[in-house]
Amino acid sequence: MLKTARPLAVAALATATLALTACAPTDEADTGTDSGSEASGSETPDAEQCTPDTMETVTAGTLTIATDDPAYEPWFVDNDPTNGKGYESAVAYAIAEELGYTAEQVTWVKVPFNKVVQPGPKDFDFDVNQVSITEARRKAVDFSSGYYDVVQTVITNKGSSIDGASSLADLADAKLGAQVGTTSYTAITDQIQPSQEPAVFDTNDQAVQALKNGQIDGIVVDLPTAYFMTAVQLDDGTIVGQLPLPGGEPEQFGAVLVKGSPLTDCVSGAVDTLREDGVLDQINQEWLAQQGAPELS
Repeated sequence: MLKTARPLAVAALATATLALTACAPTDEADTGTDSGSEASGSETPDAEQCTPDTMETVTAGTLTIATDDPAYEPWFVDNDPTNGKGYESAVAYAIAEELGYTAEQVTWVKVPFNKVVQPGPKDFDFDVNQVSITEARRKAVDFSSGYYDVVQTVITNKGSSIDGASSLADLADAKLGAQVGTTSYTAITDQIQPSQEPAVFDTNDQAVQALKNGQIDGIVVDLPTAYFMTAVQLDDGTIVGQLPLPGGEPEQFGAVLVKGSPLTDCVSGAVDTLREDGVLDQINQEWLAQQGAPELS
């Protein structure tokens, strides 16, 4: 797989991680080690079925991978998925390599998050963009095995009305925001259930700006994104805490494919191999480090 160098932003994340260590953080499962193919309902394909010569890709001999624009850290670096830097960029190239593609045989396309999970034809072979696997989305698209286990997290500005909140009840009167179509938004409506209608944004950058402007009290995002936002994008950002896991199980990010894709089993098989061989753990250590946050009761 590609060799990558840690960017300055990740150093900032590491500093933020150390600062939270004293807050009795709860452990977060890192790469979905207990889920495997069961998460996607796929079967392990024969190796000869999953090669550049045999896979039915959008463009013969090329693996076309999609993600959003902008592509956020720590998942991508410098808004450039082609450089192999950042957790999801590194995972995408590792999947490609496992399937027999060189870096030169990988092409990236930009597709908005909300469009990725809608039904219909796709101009990509698979998408990686922090898309959580849900049963509702399975009706419209296919998912690979999960490549990352994640929890939802609330962030705010220091000194805000929810800074120091320790429970979901403390967020009851908060004006919270999240990106449209995400499970972060669902977490607000289903878990937190604040009295105020949540704000919806087309991008996380818009949500950050709204928090800076005082238009909202906090943002709900996945934990690694929360670290980046509070360490890099916000001058006085702080993590309030992580939400309890619904049903005791973490969400999983999976690669998104067109419904009924002939590639689903191959991509899932590649993800499963990367997990079993410890590659996902290595990528996690390189780009996400050890992250934790206090859990809201």
